[in-house]
Amino acid sequence: MKKENIEPFFAALKAANPQPNTELEYTSVFELLVAVLLSAQATDVSVNKATRRLFPVANTPQKILDLGLEGLEGYIKTIGLFRSKARHLMEACRILLEQHGGRVPRTRAALQALPGVGRKTANVVLNVAFGEPTMAVDTHIFRVSNRTGLAPGKTPLEVELKLLKRVPPAYLVDAHHWLILHGRYVCLARKPLCWQCGVAQFCDFTPKTPAP
Repeated sequence: MKKENIEPFFAALKAANPQPNTELEYTSVFELLVAVLLSAQATDVSVNKATRRLFPVANTPQKILDLGLEGLEGYIKTIGLFRSKARHLMEACRILLEQHGGRVPRTRAALQALPGVGRKTANVVLNVAFGEPTMAVDTHIFRVSNRTGLAPGKTPLEVELKLLKRVPPAYLVDAHHWLILHGRYVCLARKPLCWQCGVAQFCDFTPKTPAP
């Protein structure tokens, strides 16, 4: 993507969705951390279904620990990889209580020290909860960045670092959401919906897919 097309690309995304946000449901920073941890290799829809049952019962590190491992598994068993996620979450809650006073830390290093929290999860929490201009590169952002030519790269980290350089500062905090939503609903993996794409004119992808 040509440099001069980047600003209008994001301006169009912003015009269509001025205040984007995550589709995960949460009411606190801890709930957000739990939801993002559970969302690895799972859909936001499946996570929201589980947390609607879990959070009214346990929405703090201590309450999660009080459930016990089997109790926690019972709430999240509809989510993929629920057993390993339950173990990670239990251990993360112990660390939050022992090292952070039960609060979610605000640094990437401290977040990534929690079991089950990788760079992508840490970036989501830093961006959504604390307003940091981070880029959590999931499959959608990776695809959109490569397909459009916005920030091509062979690894999520390469794409992330390119995006941080290429996205105009005015759009950086919300860019993560715009790109995810664009990949989820328009720039689909098998067949992008180019004929109804609001940023197709700025995109390097060819040939554009025609309307069915």
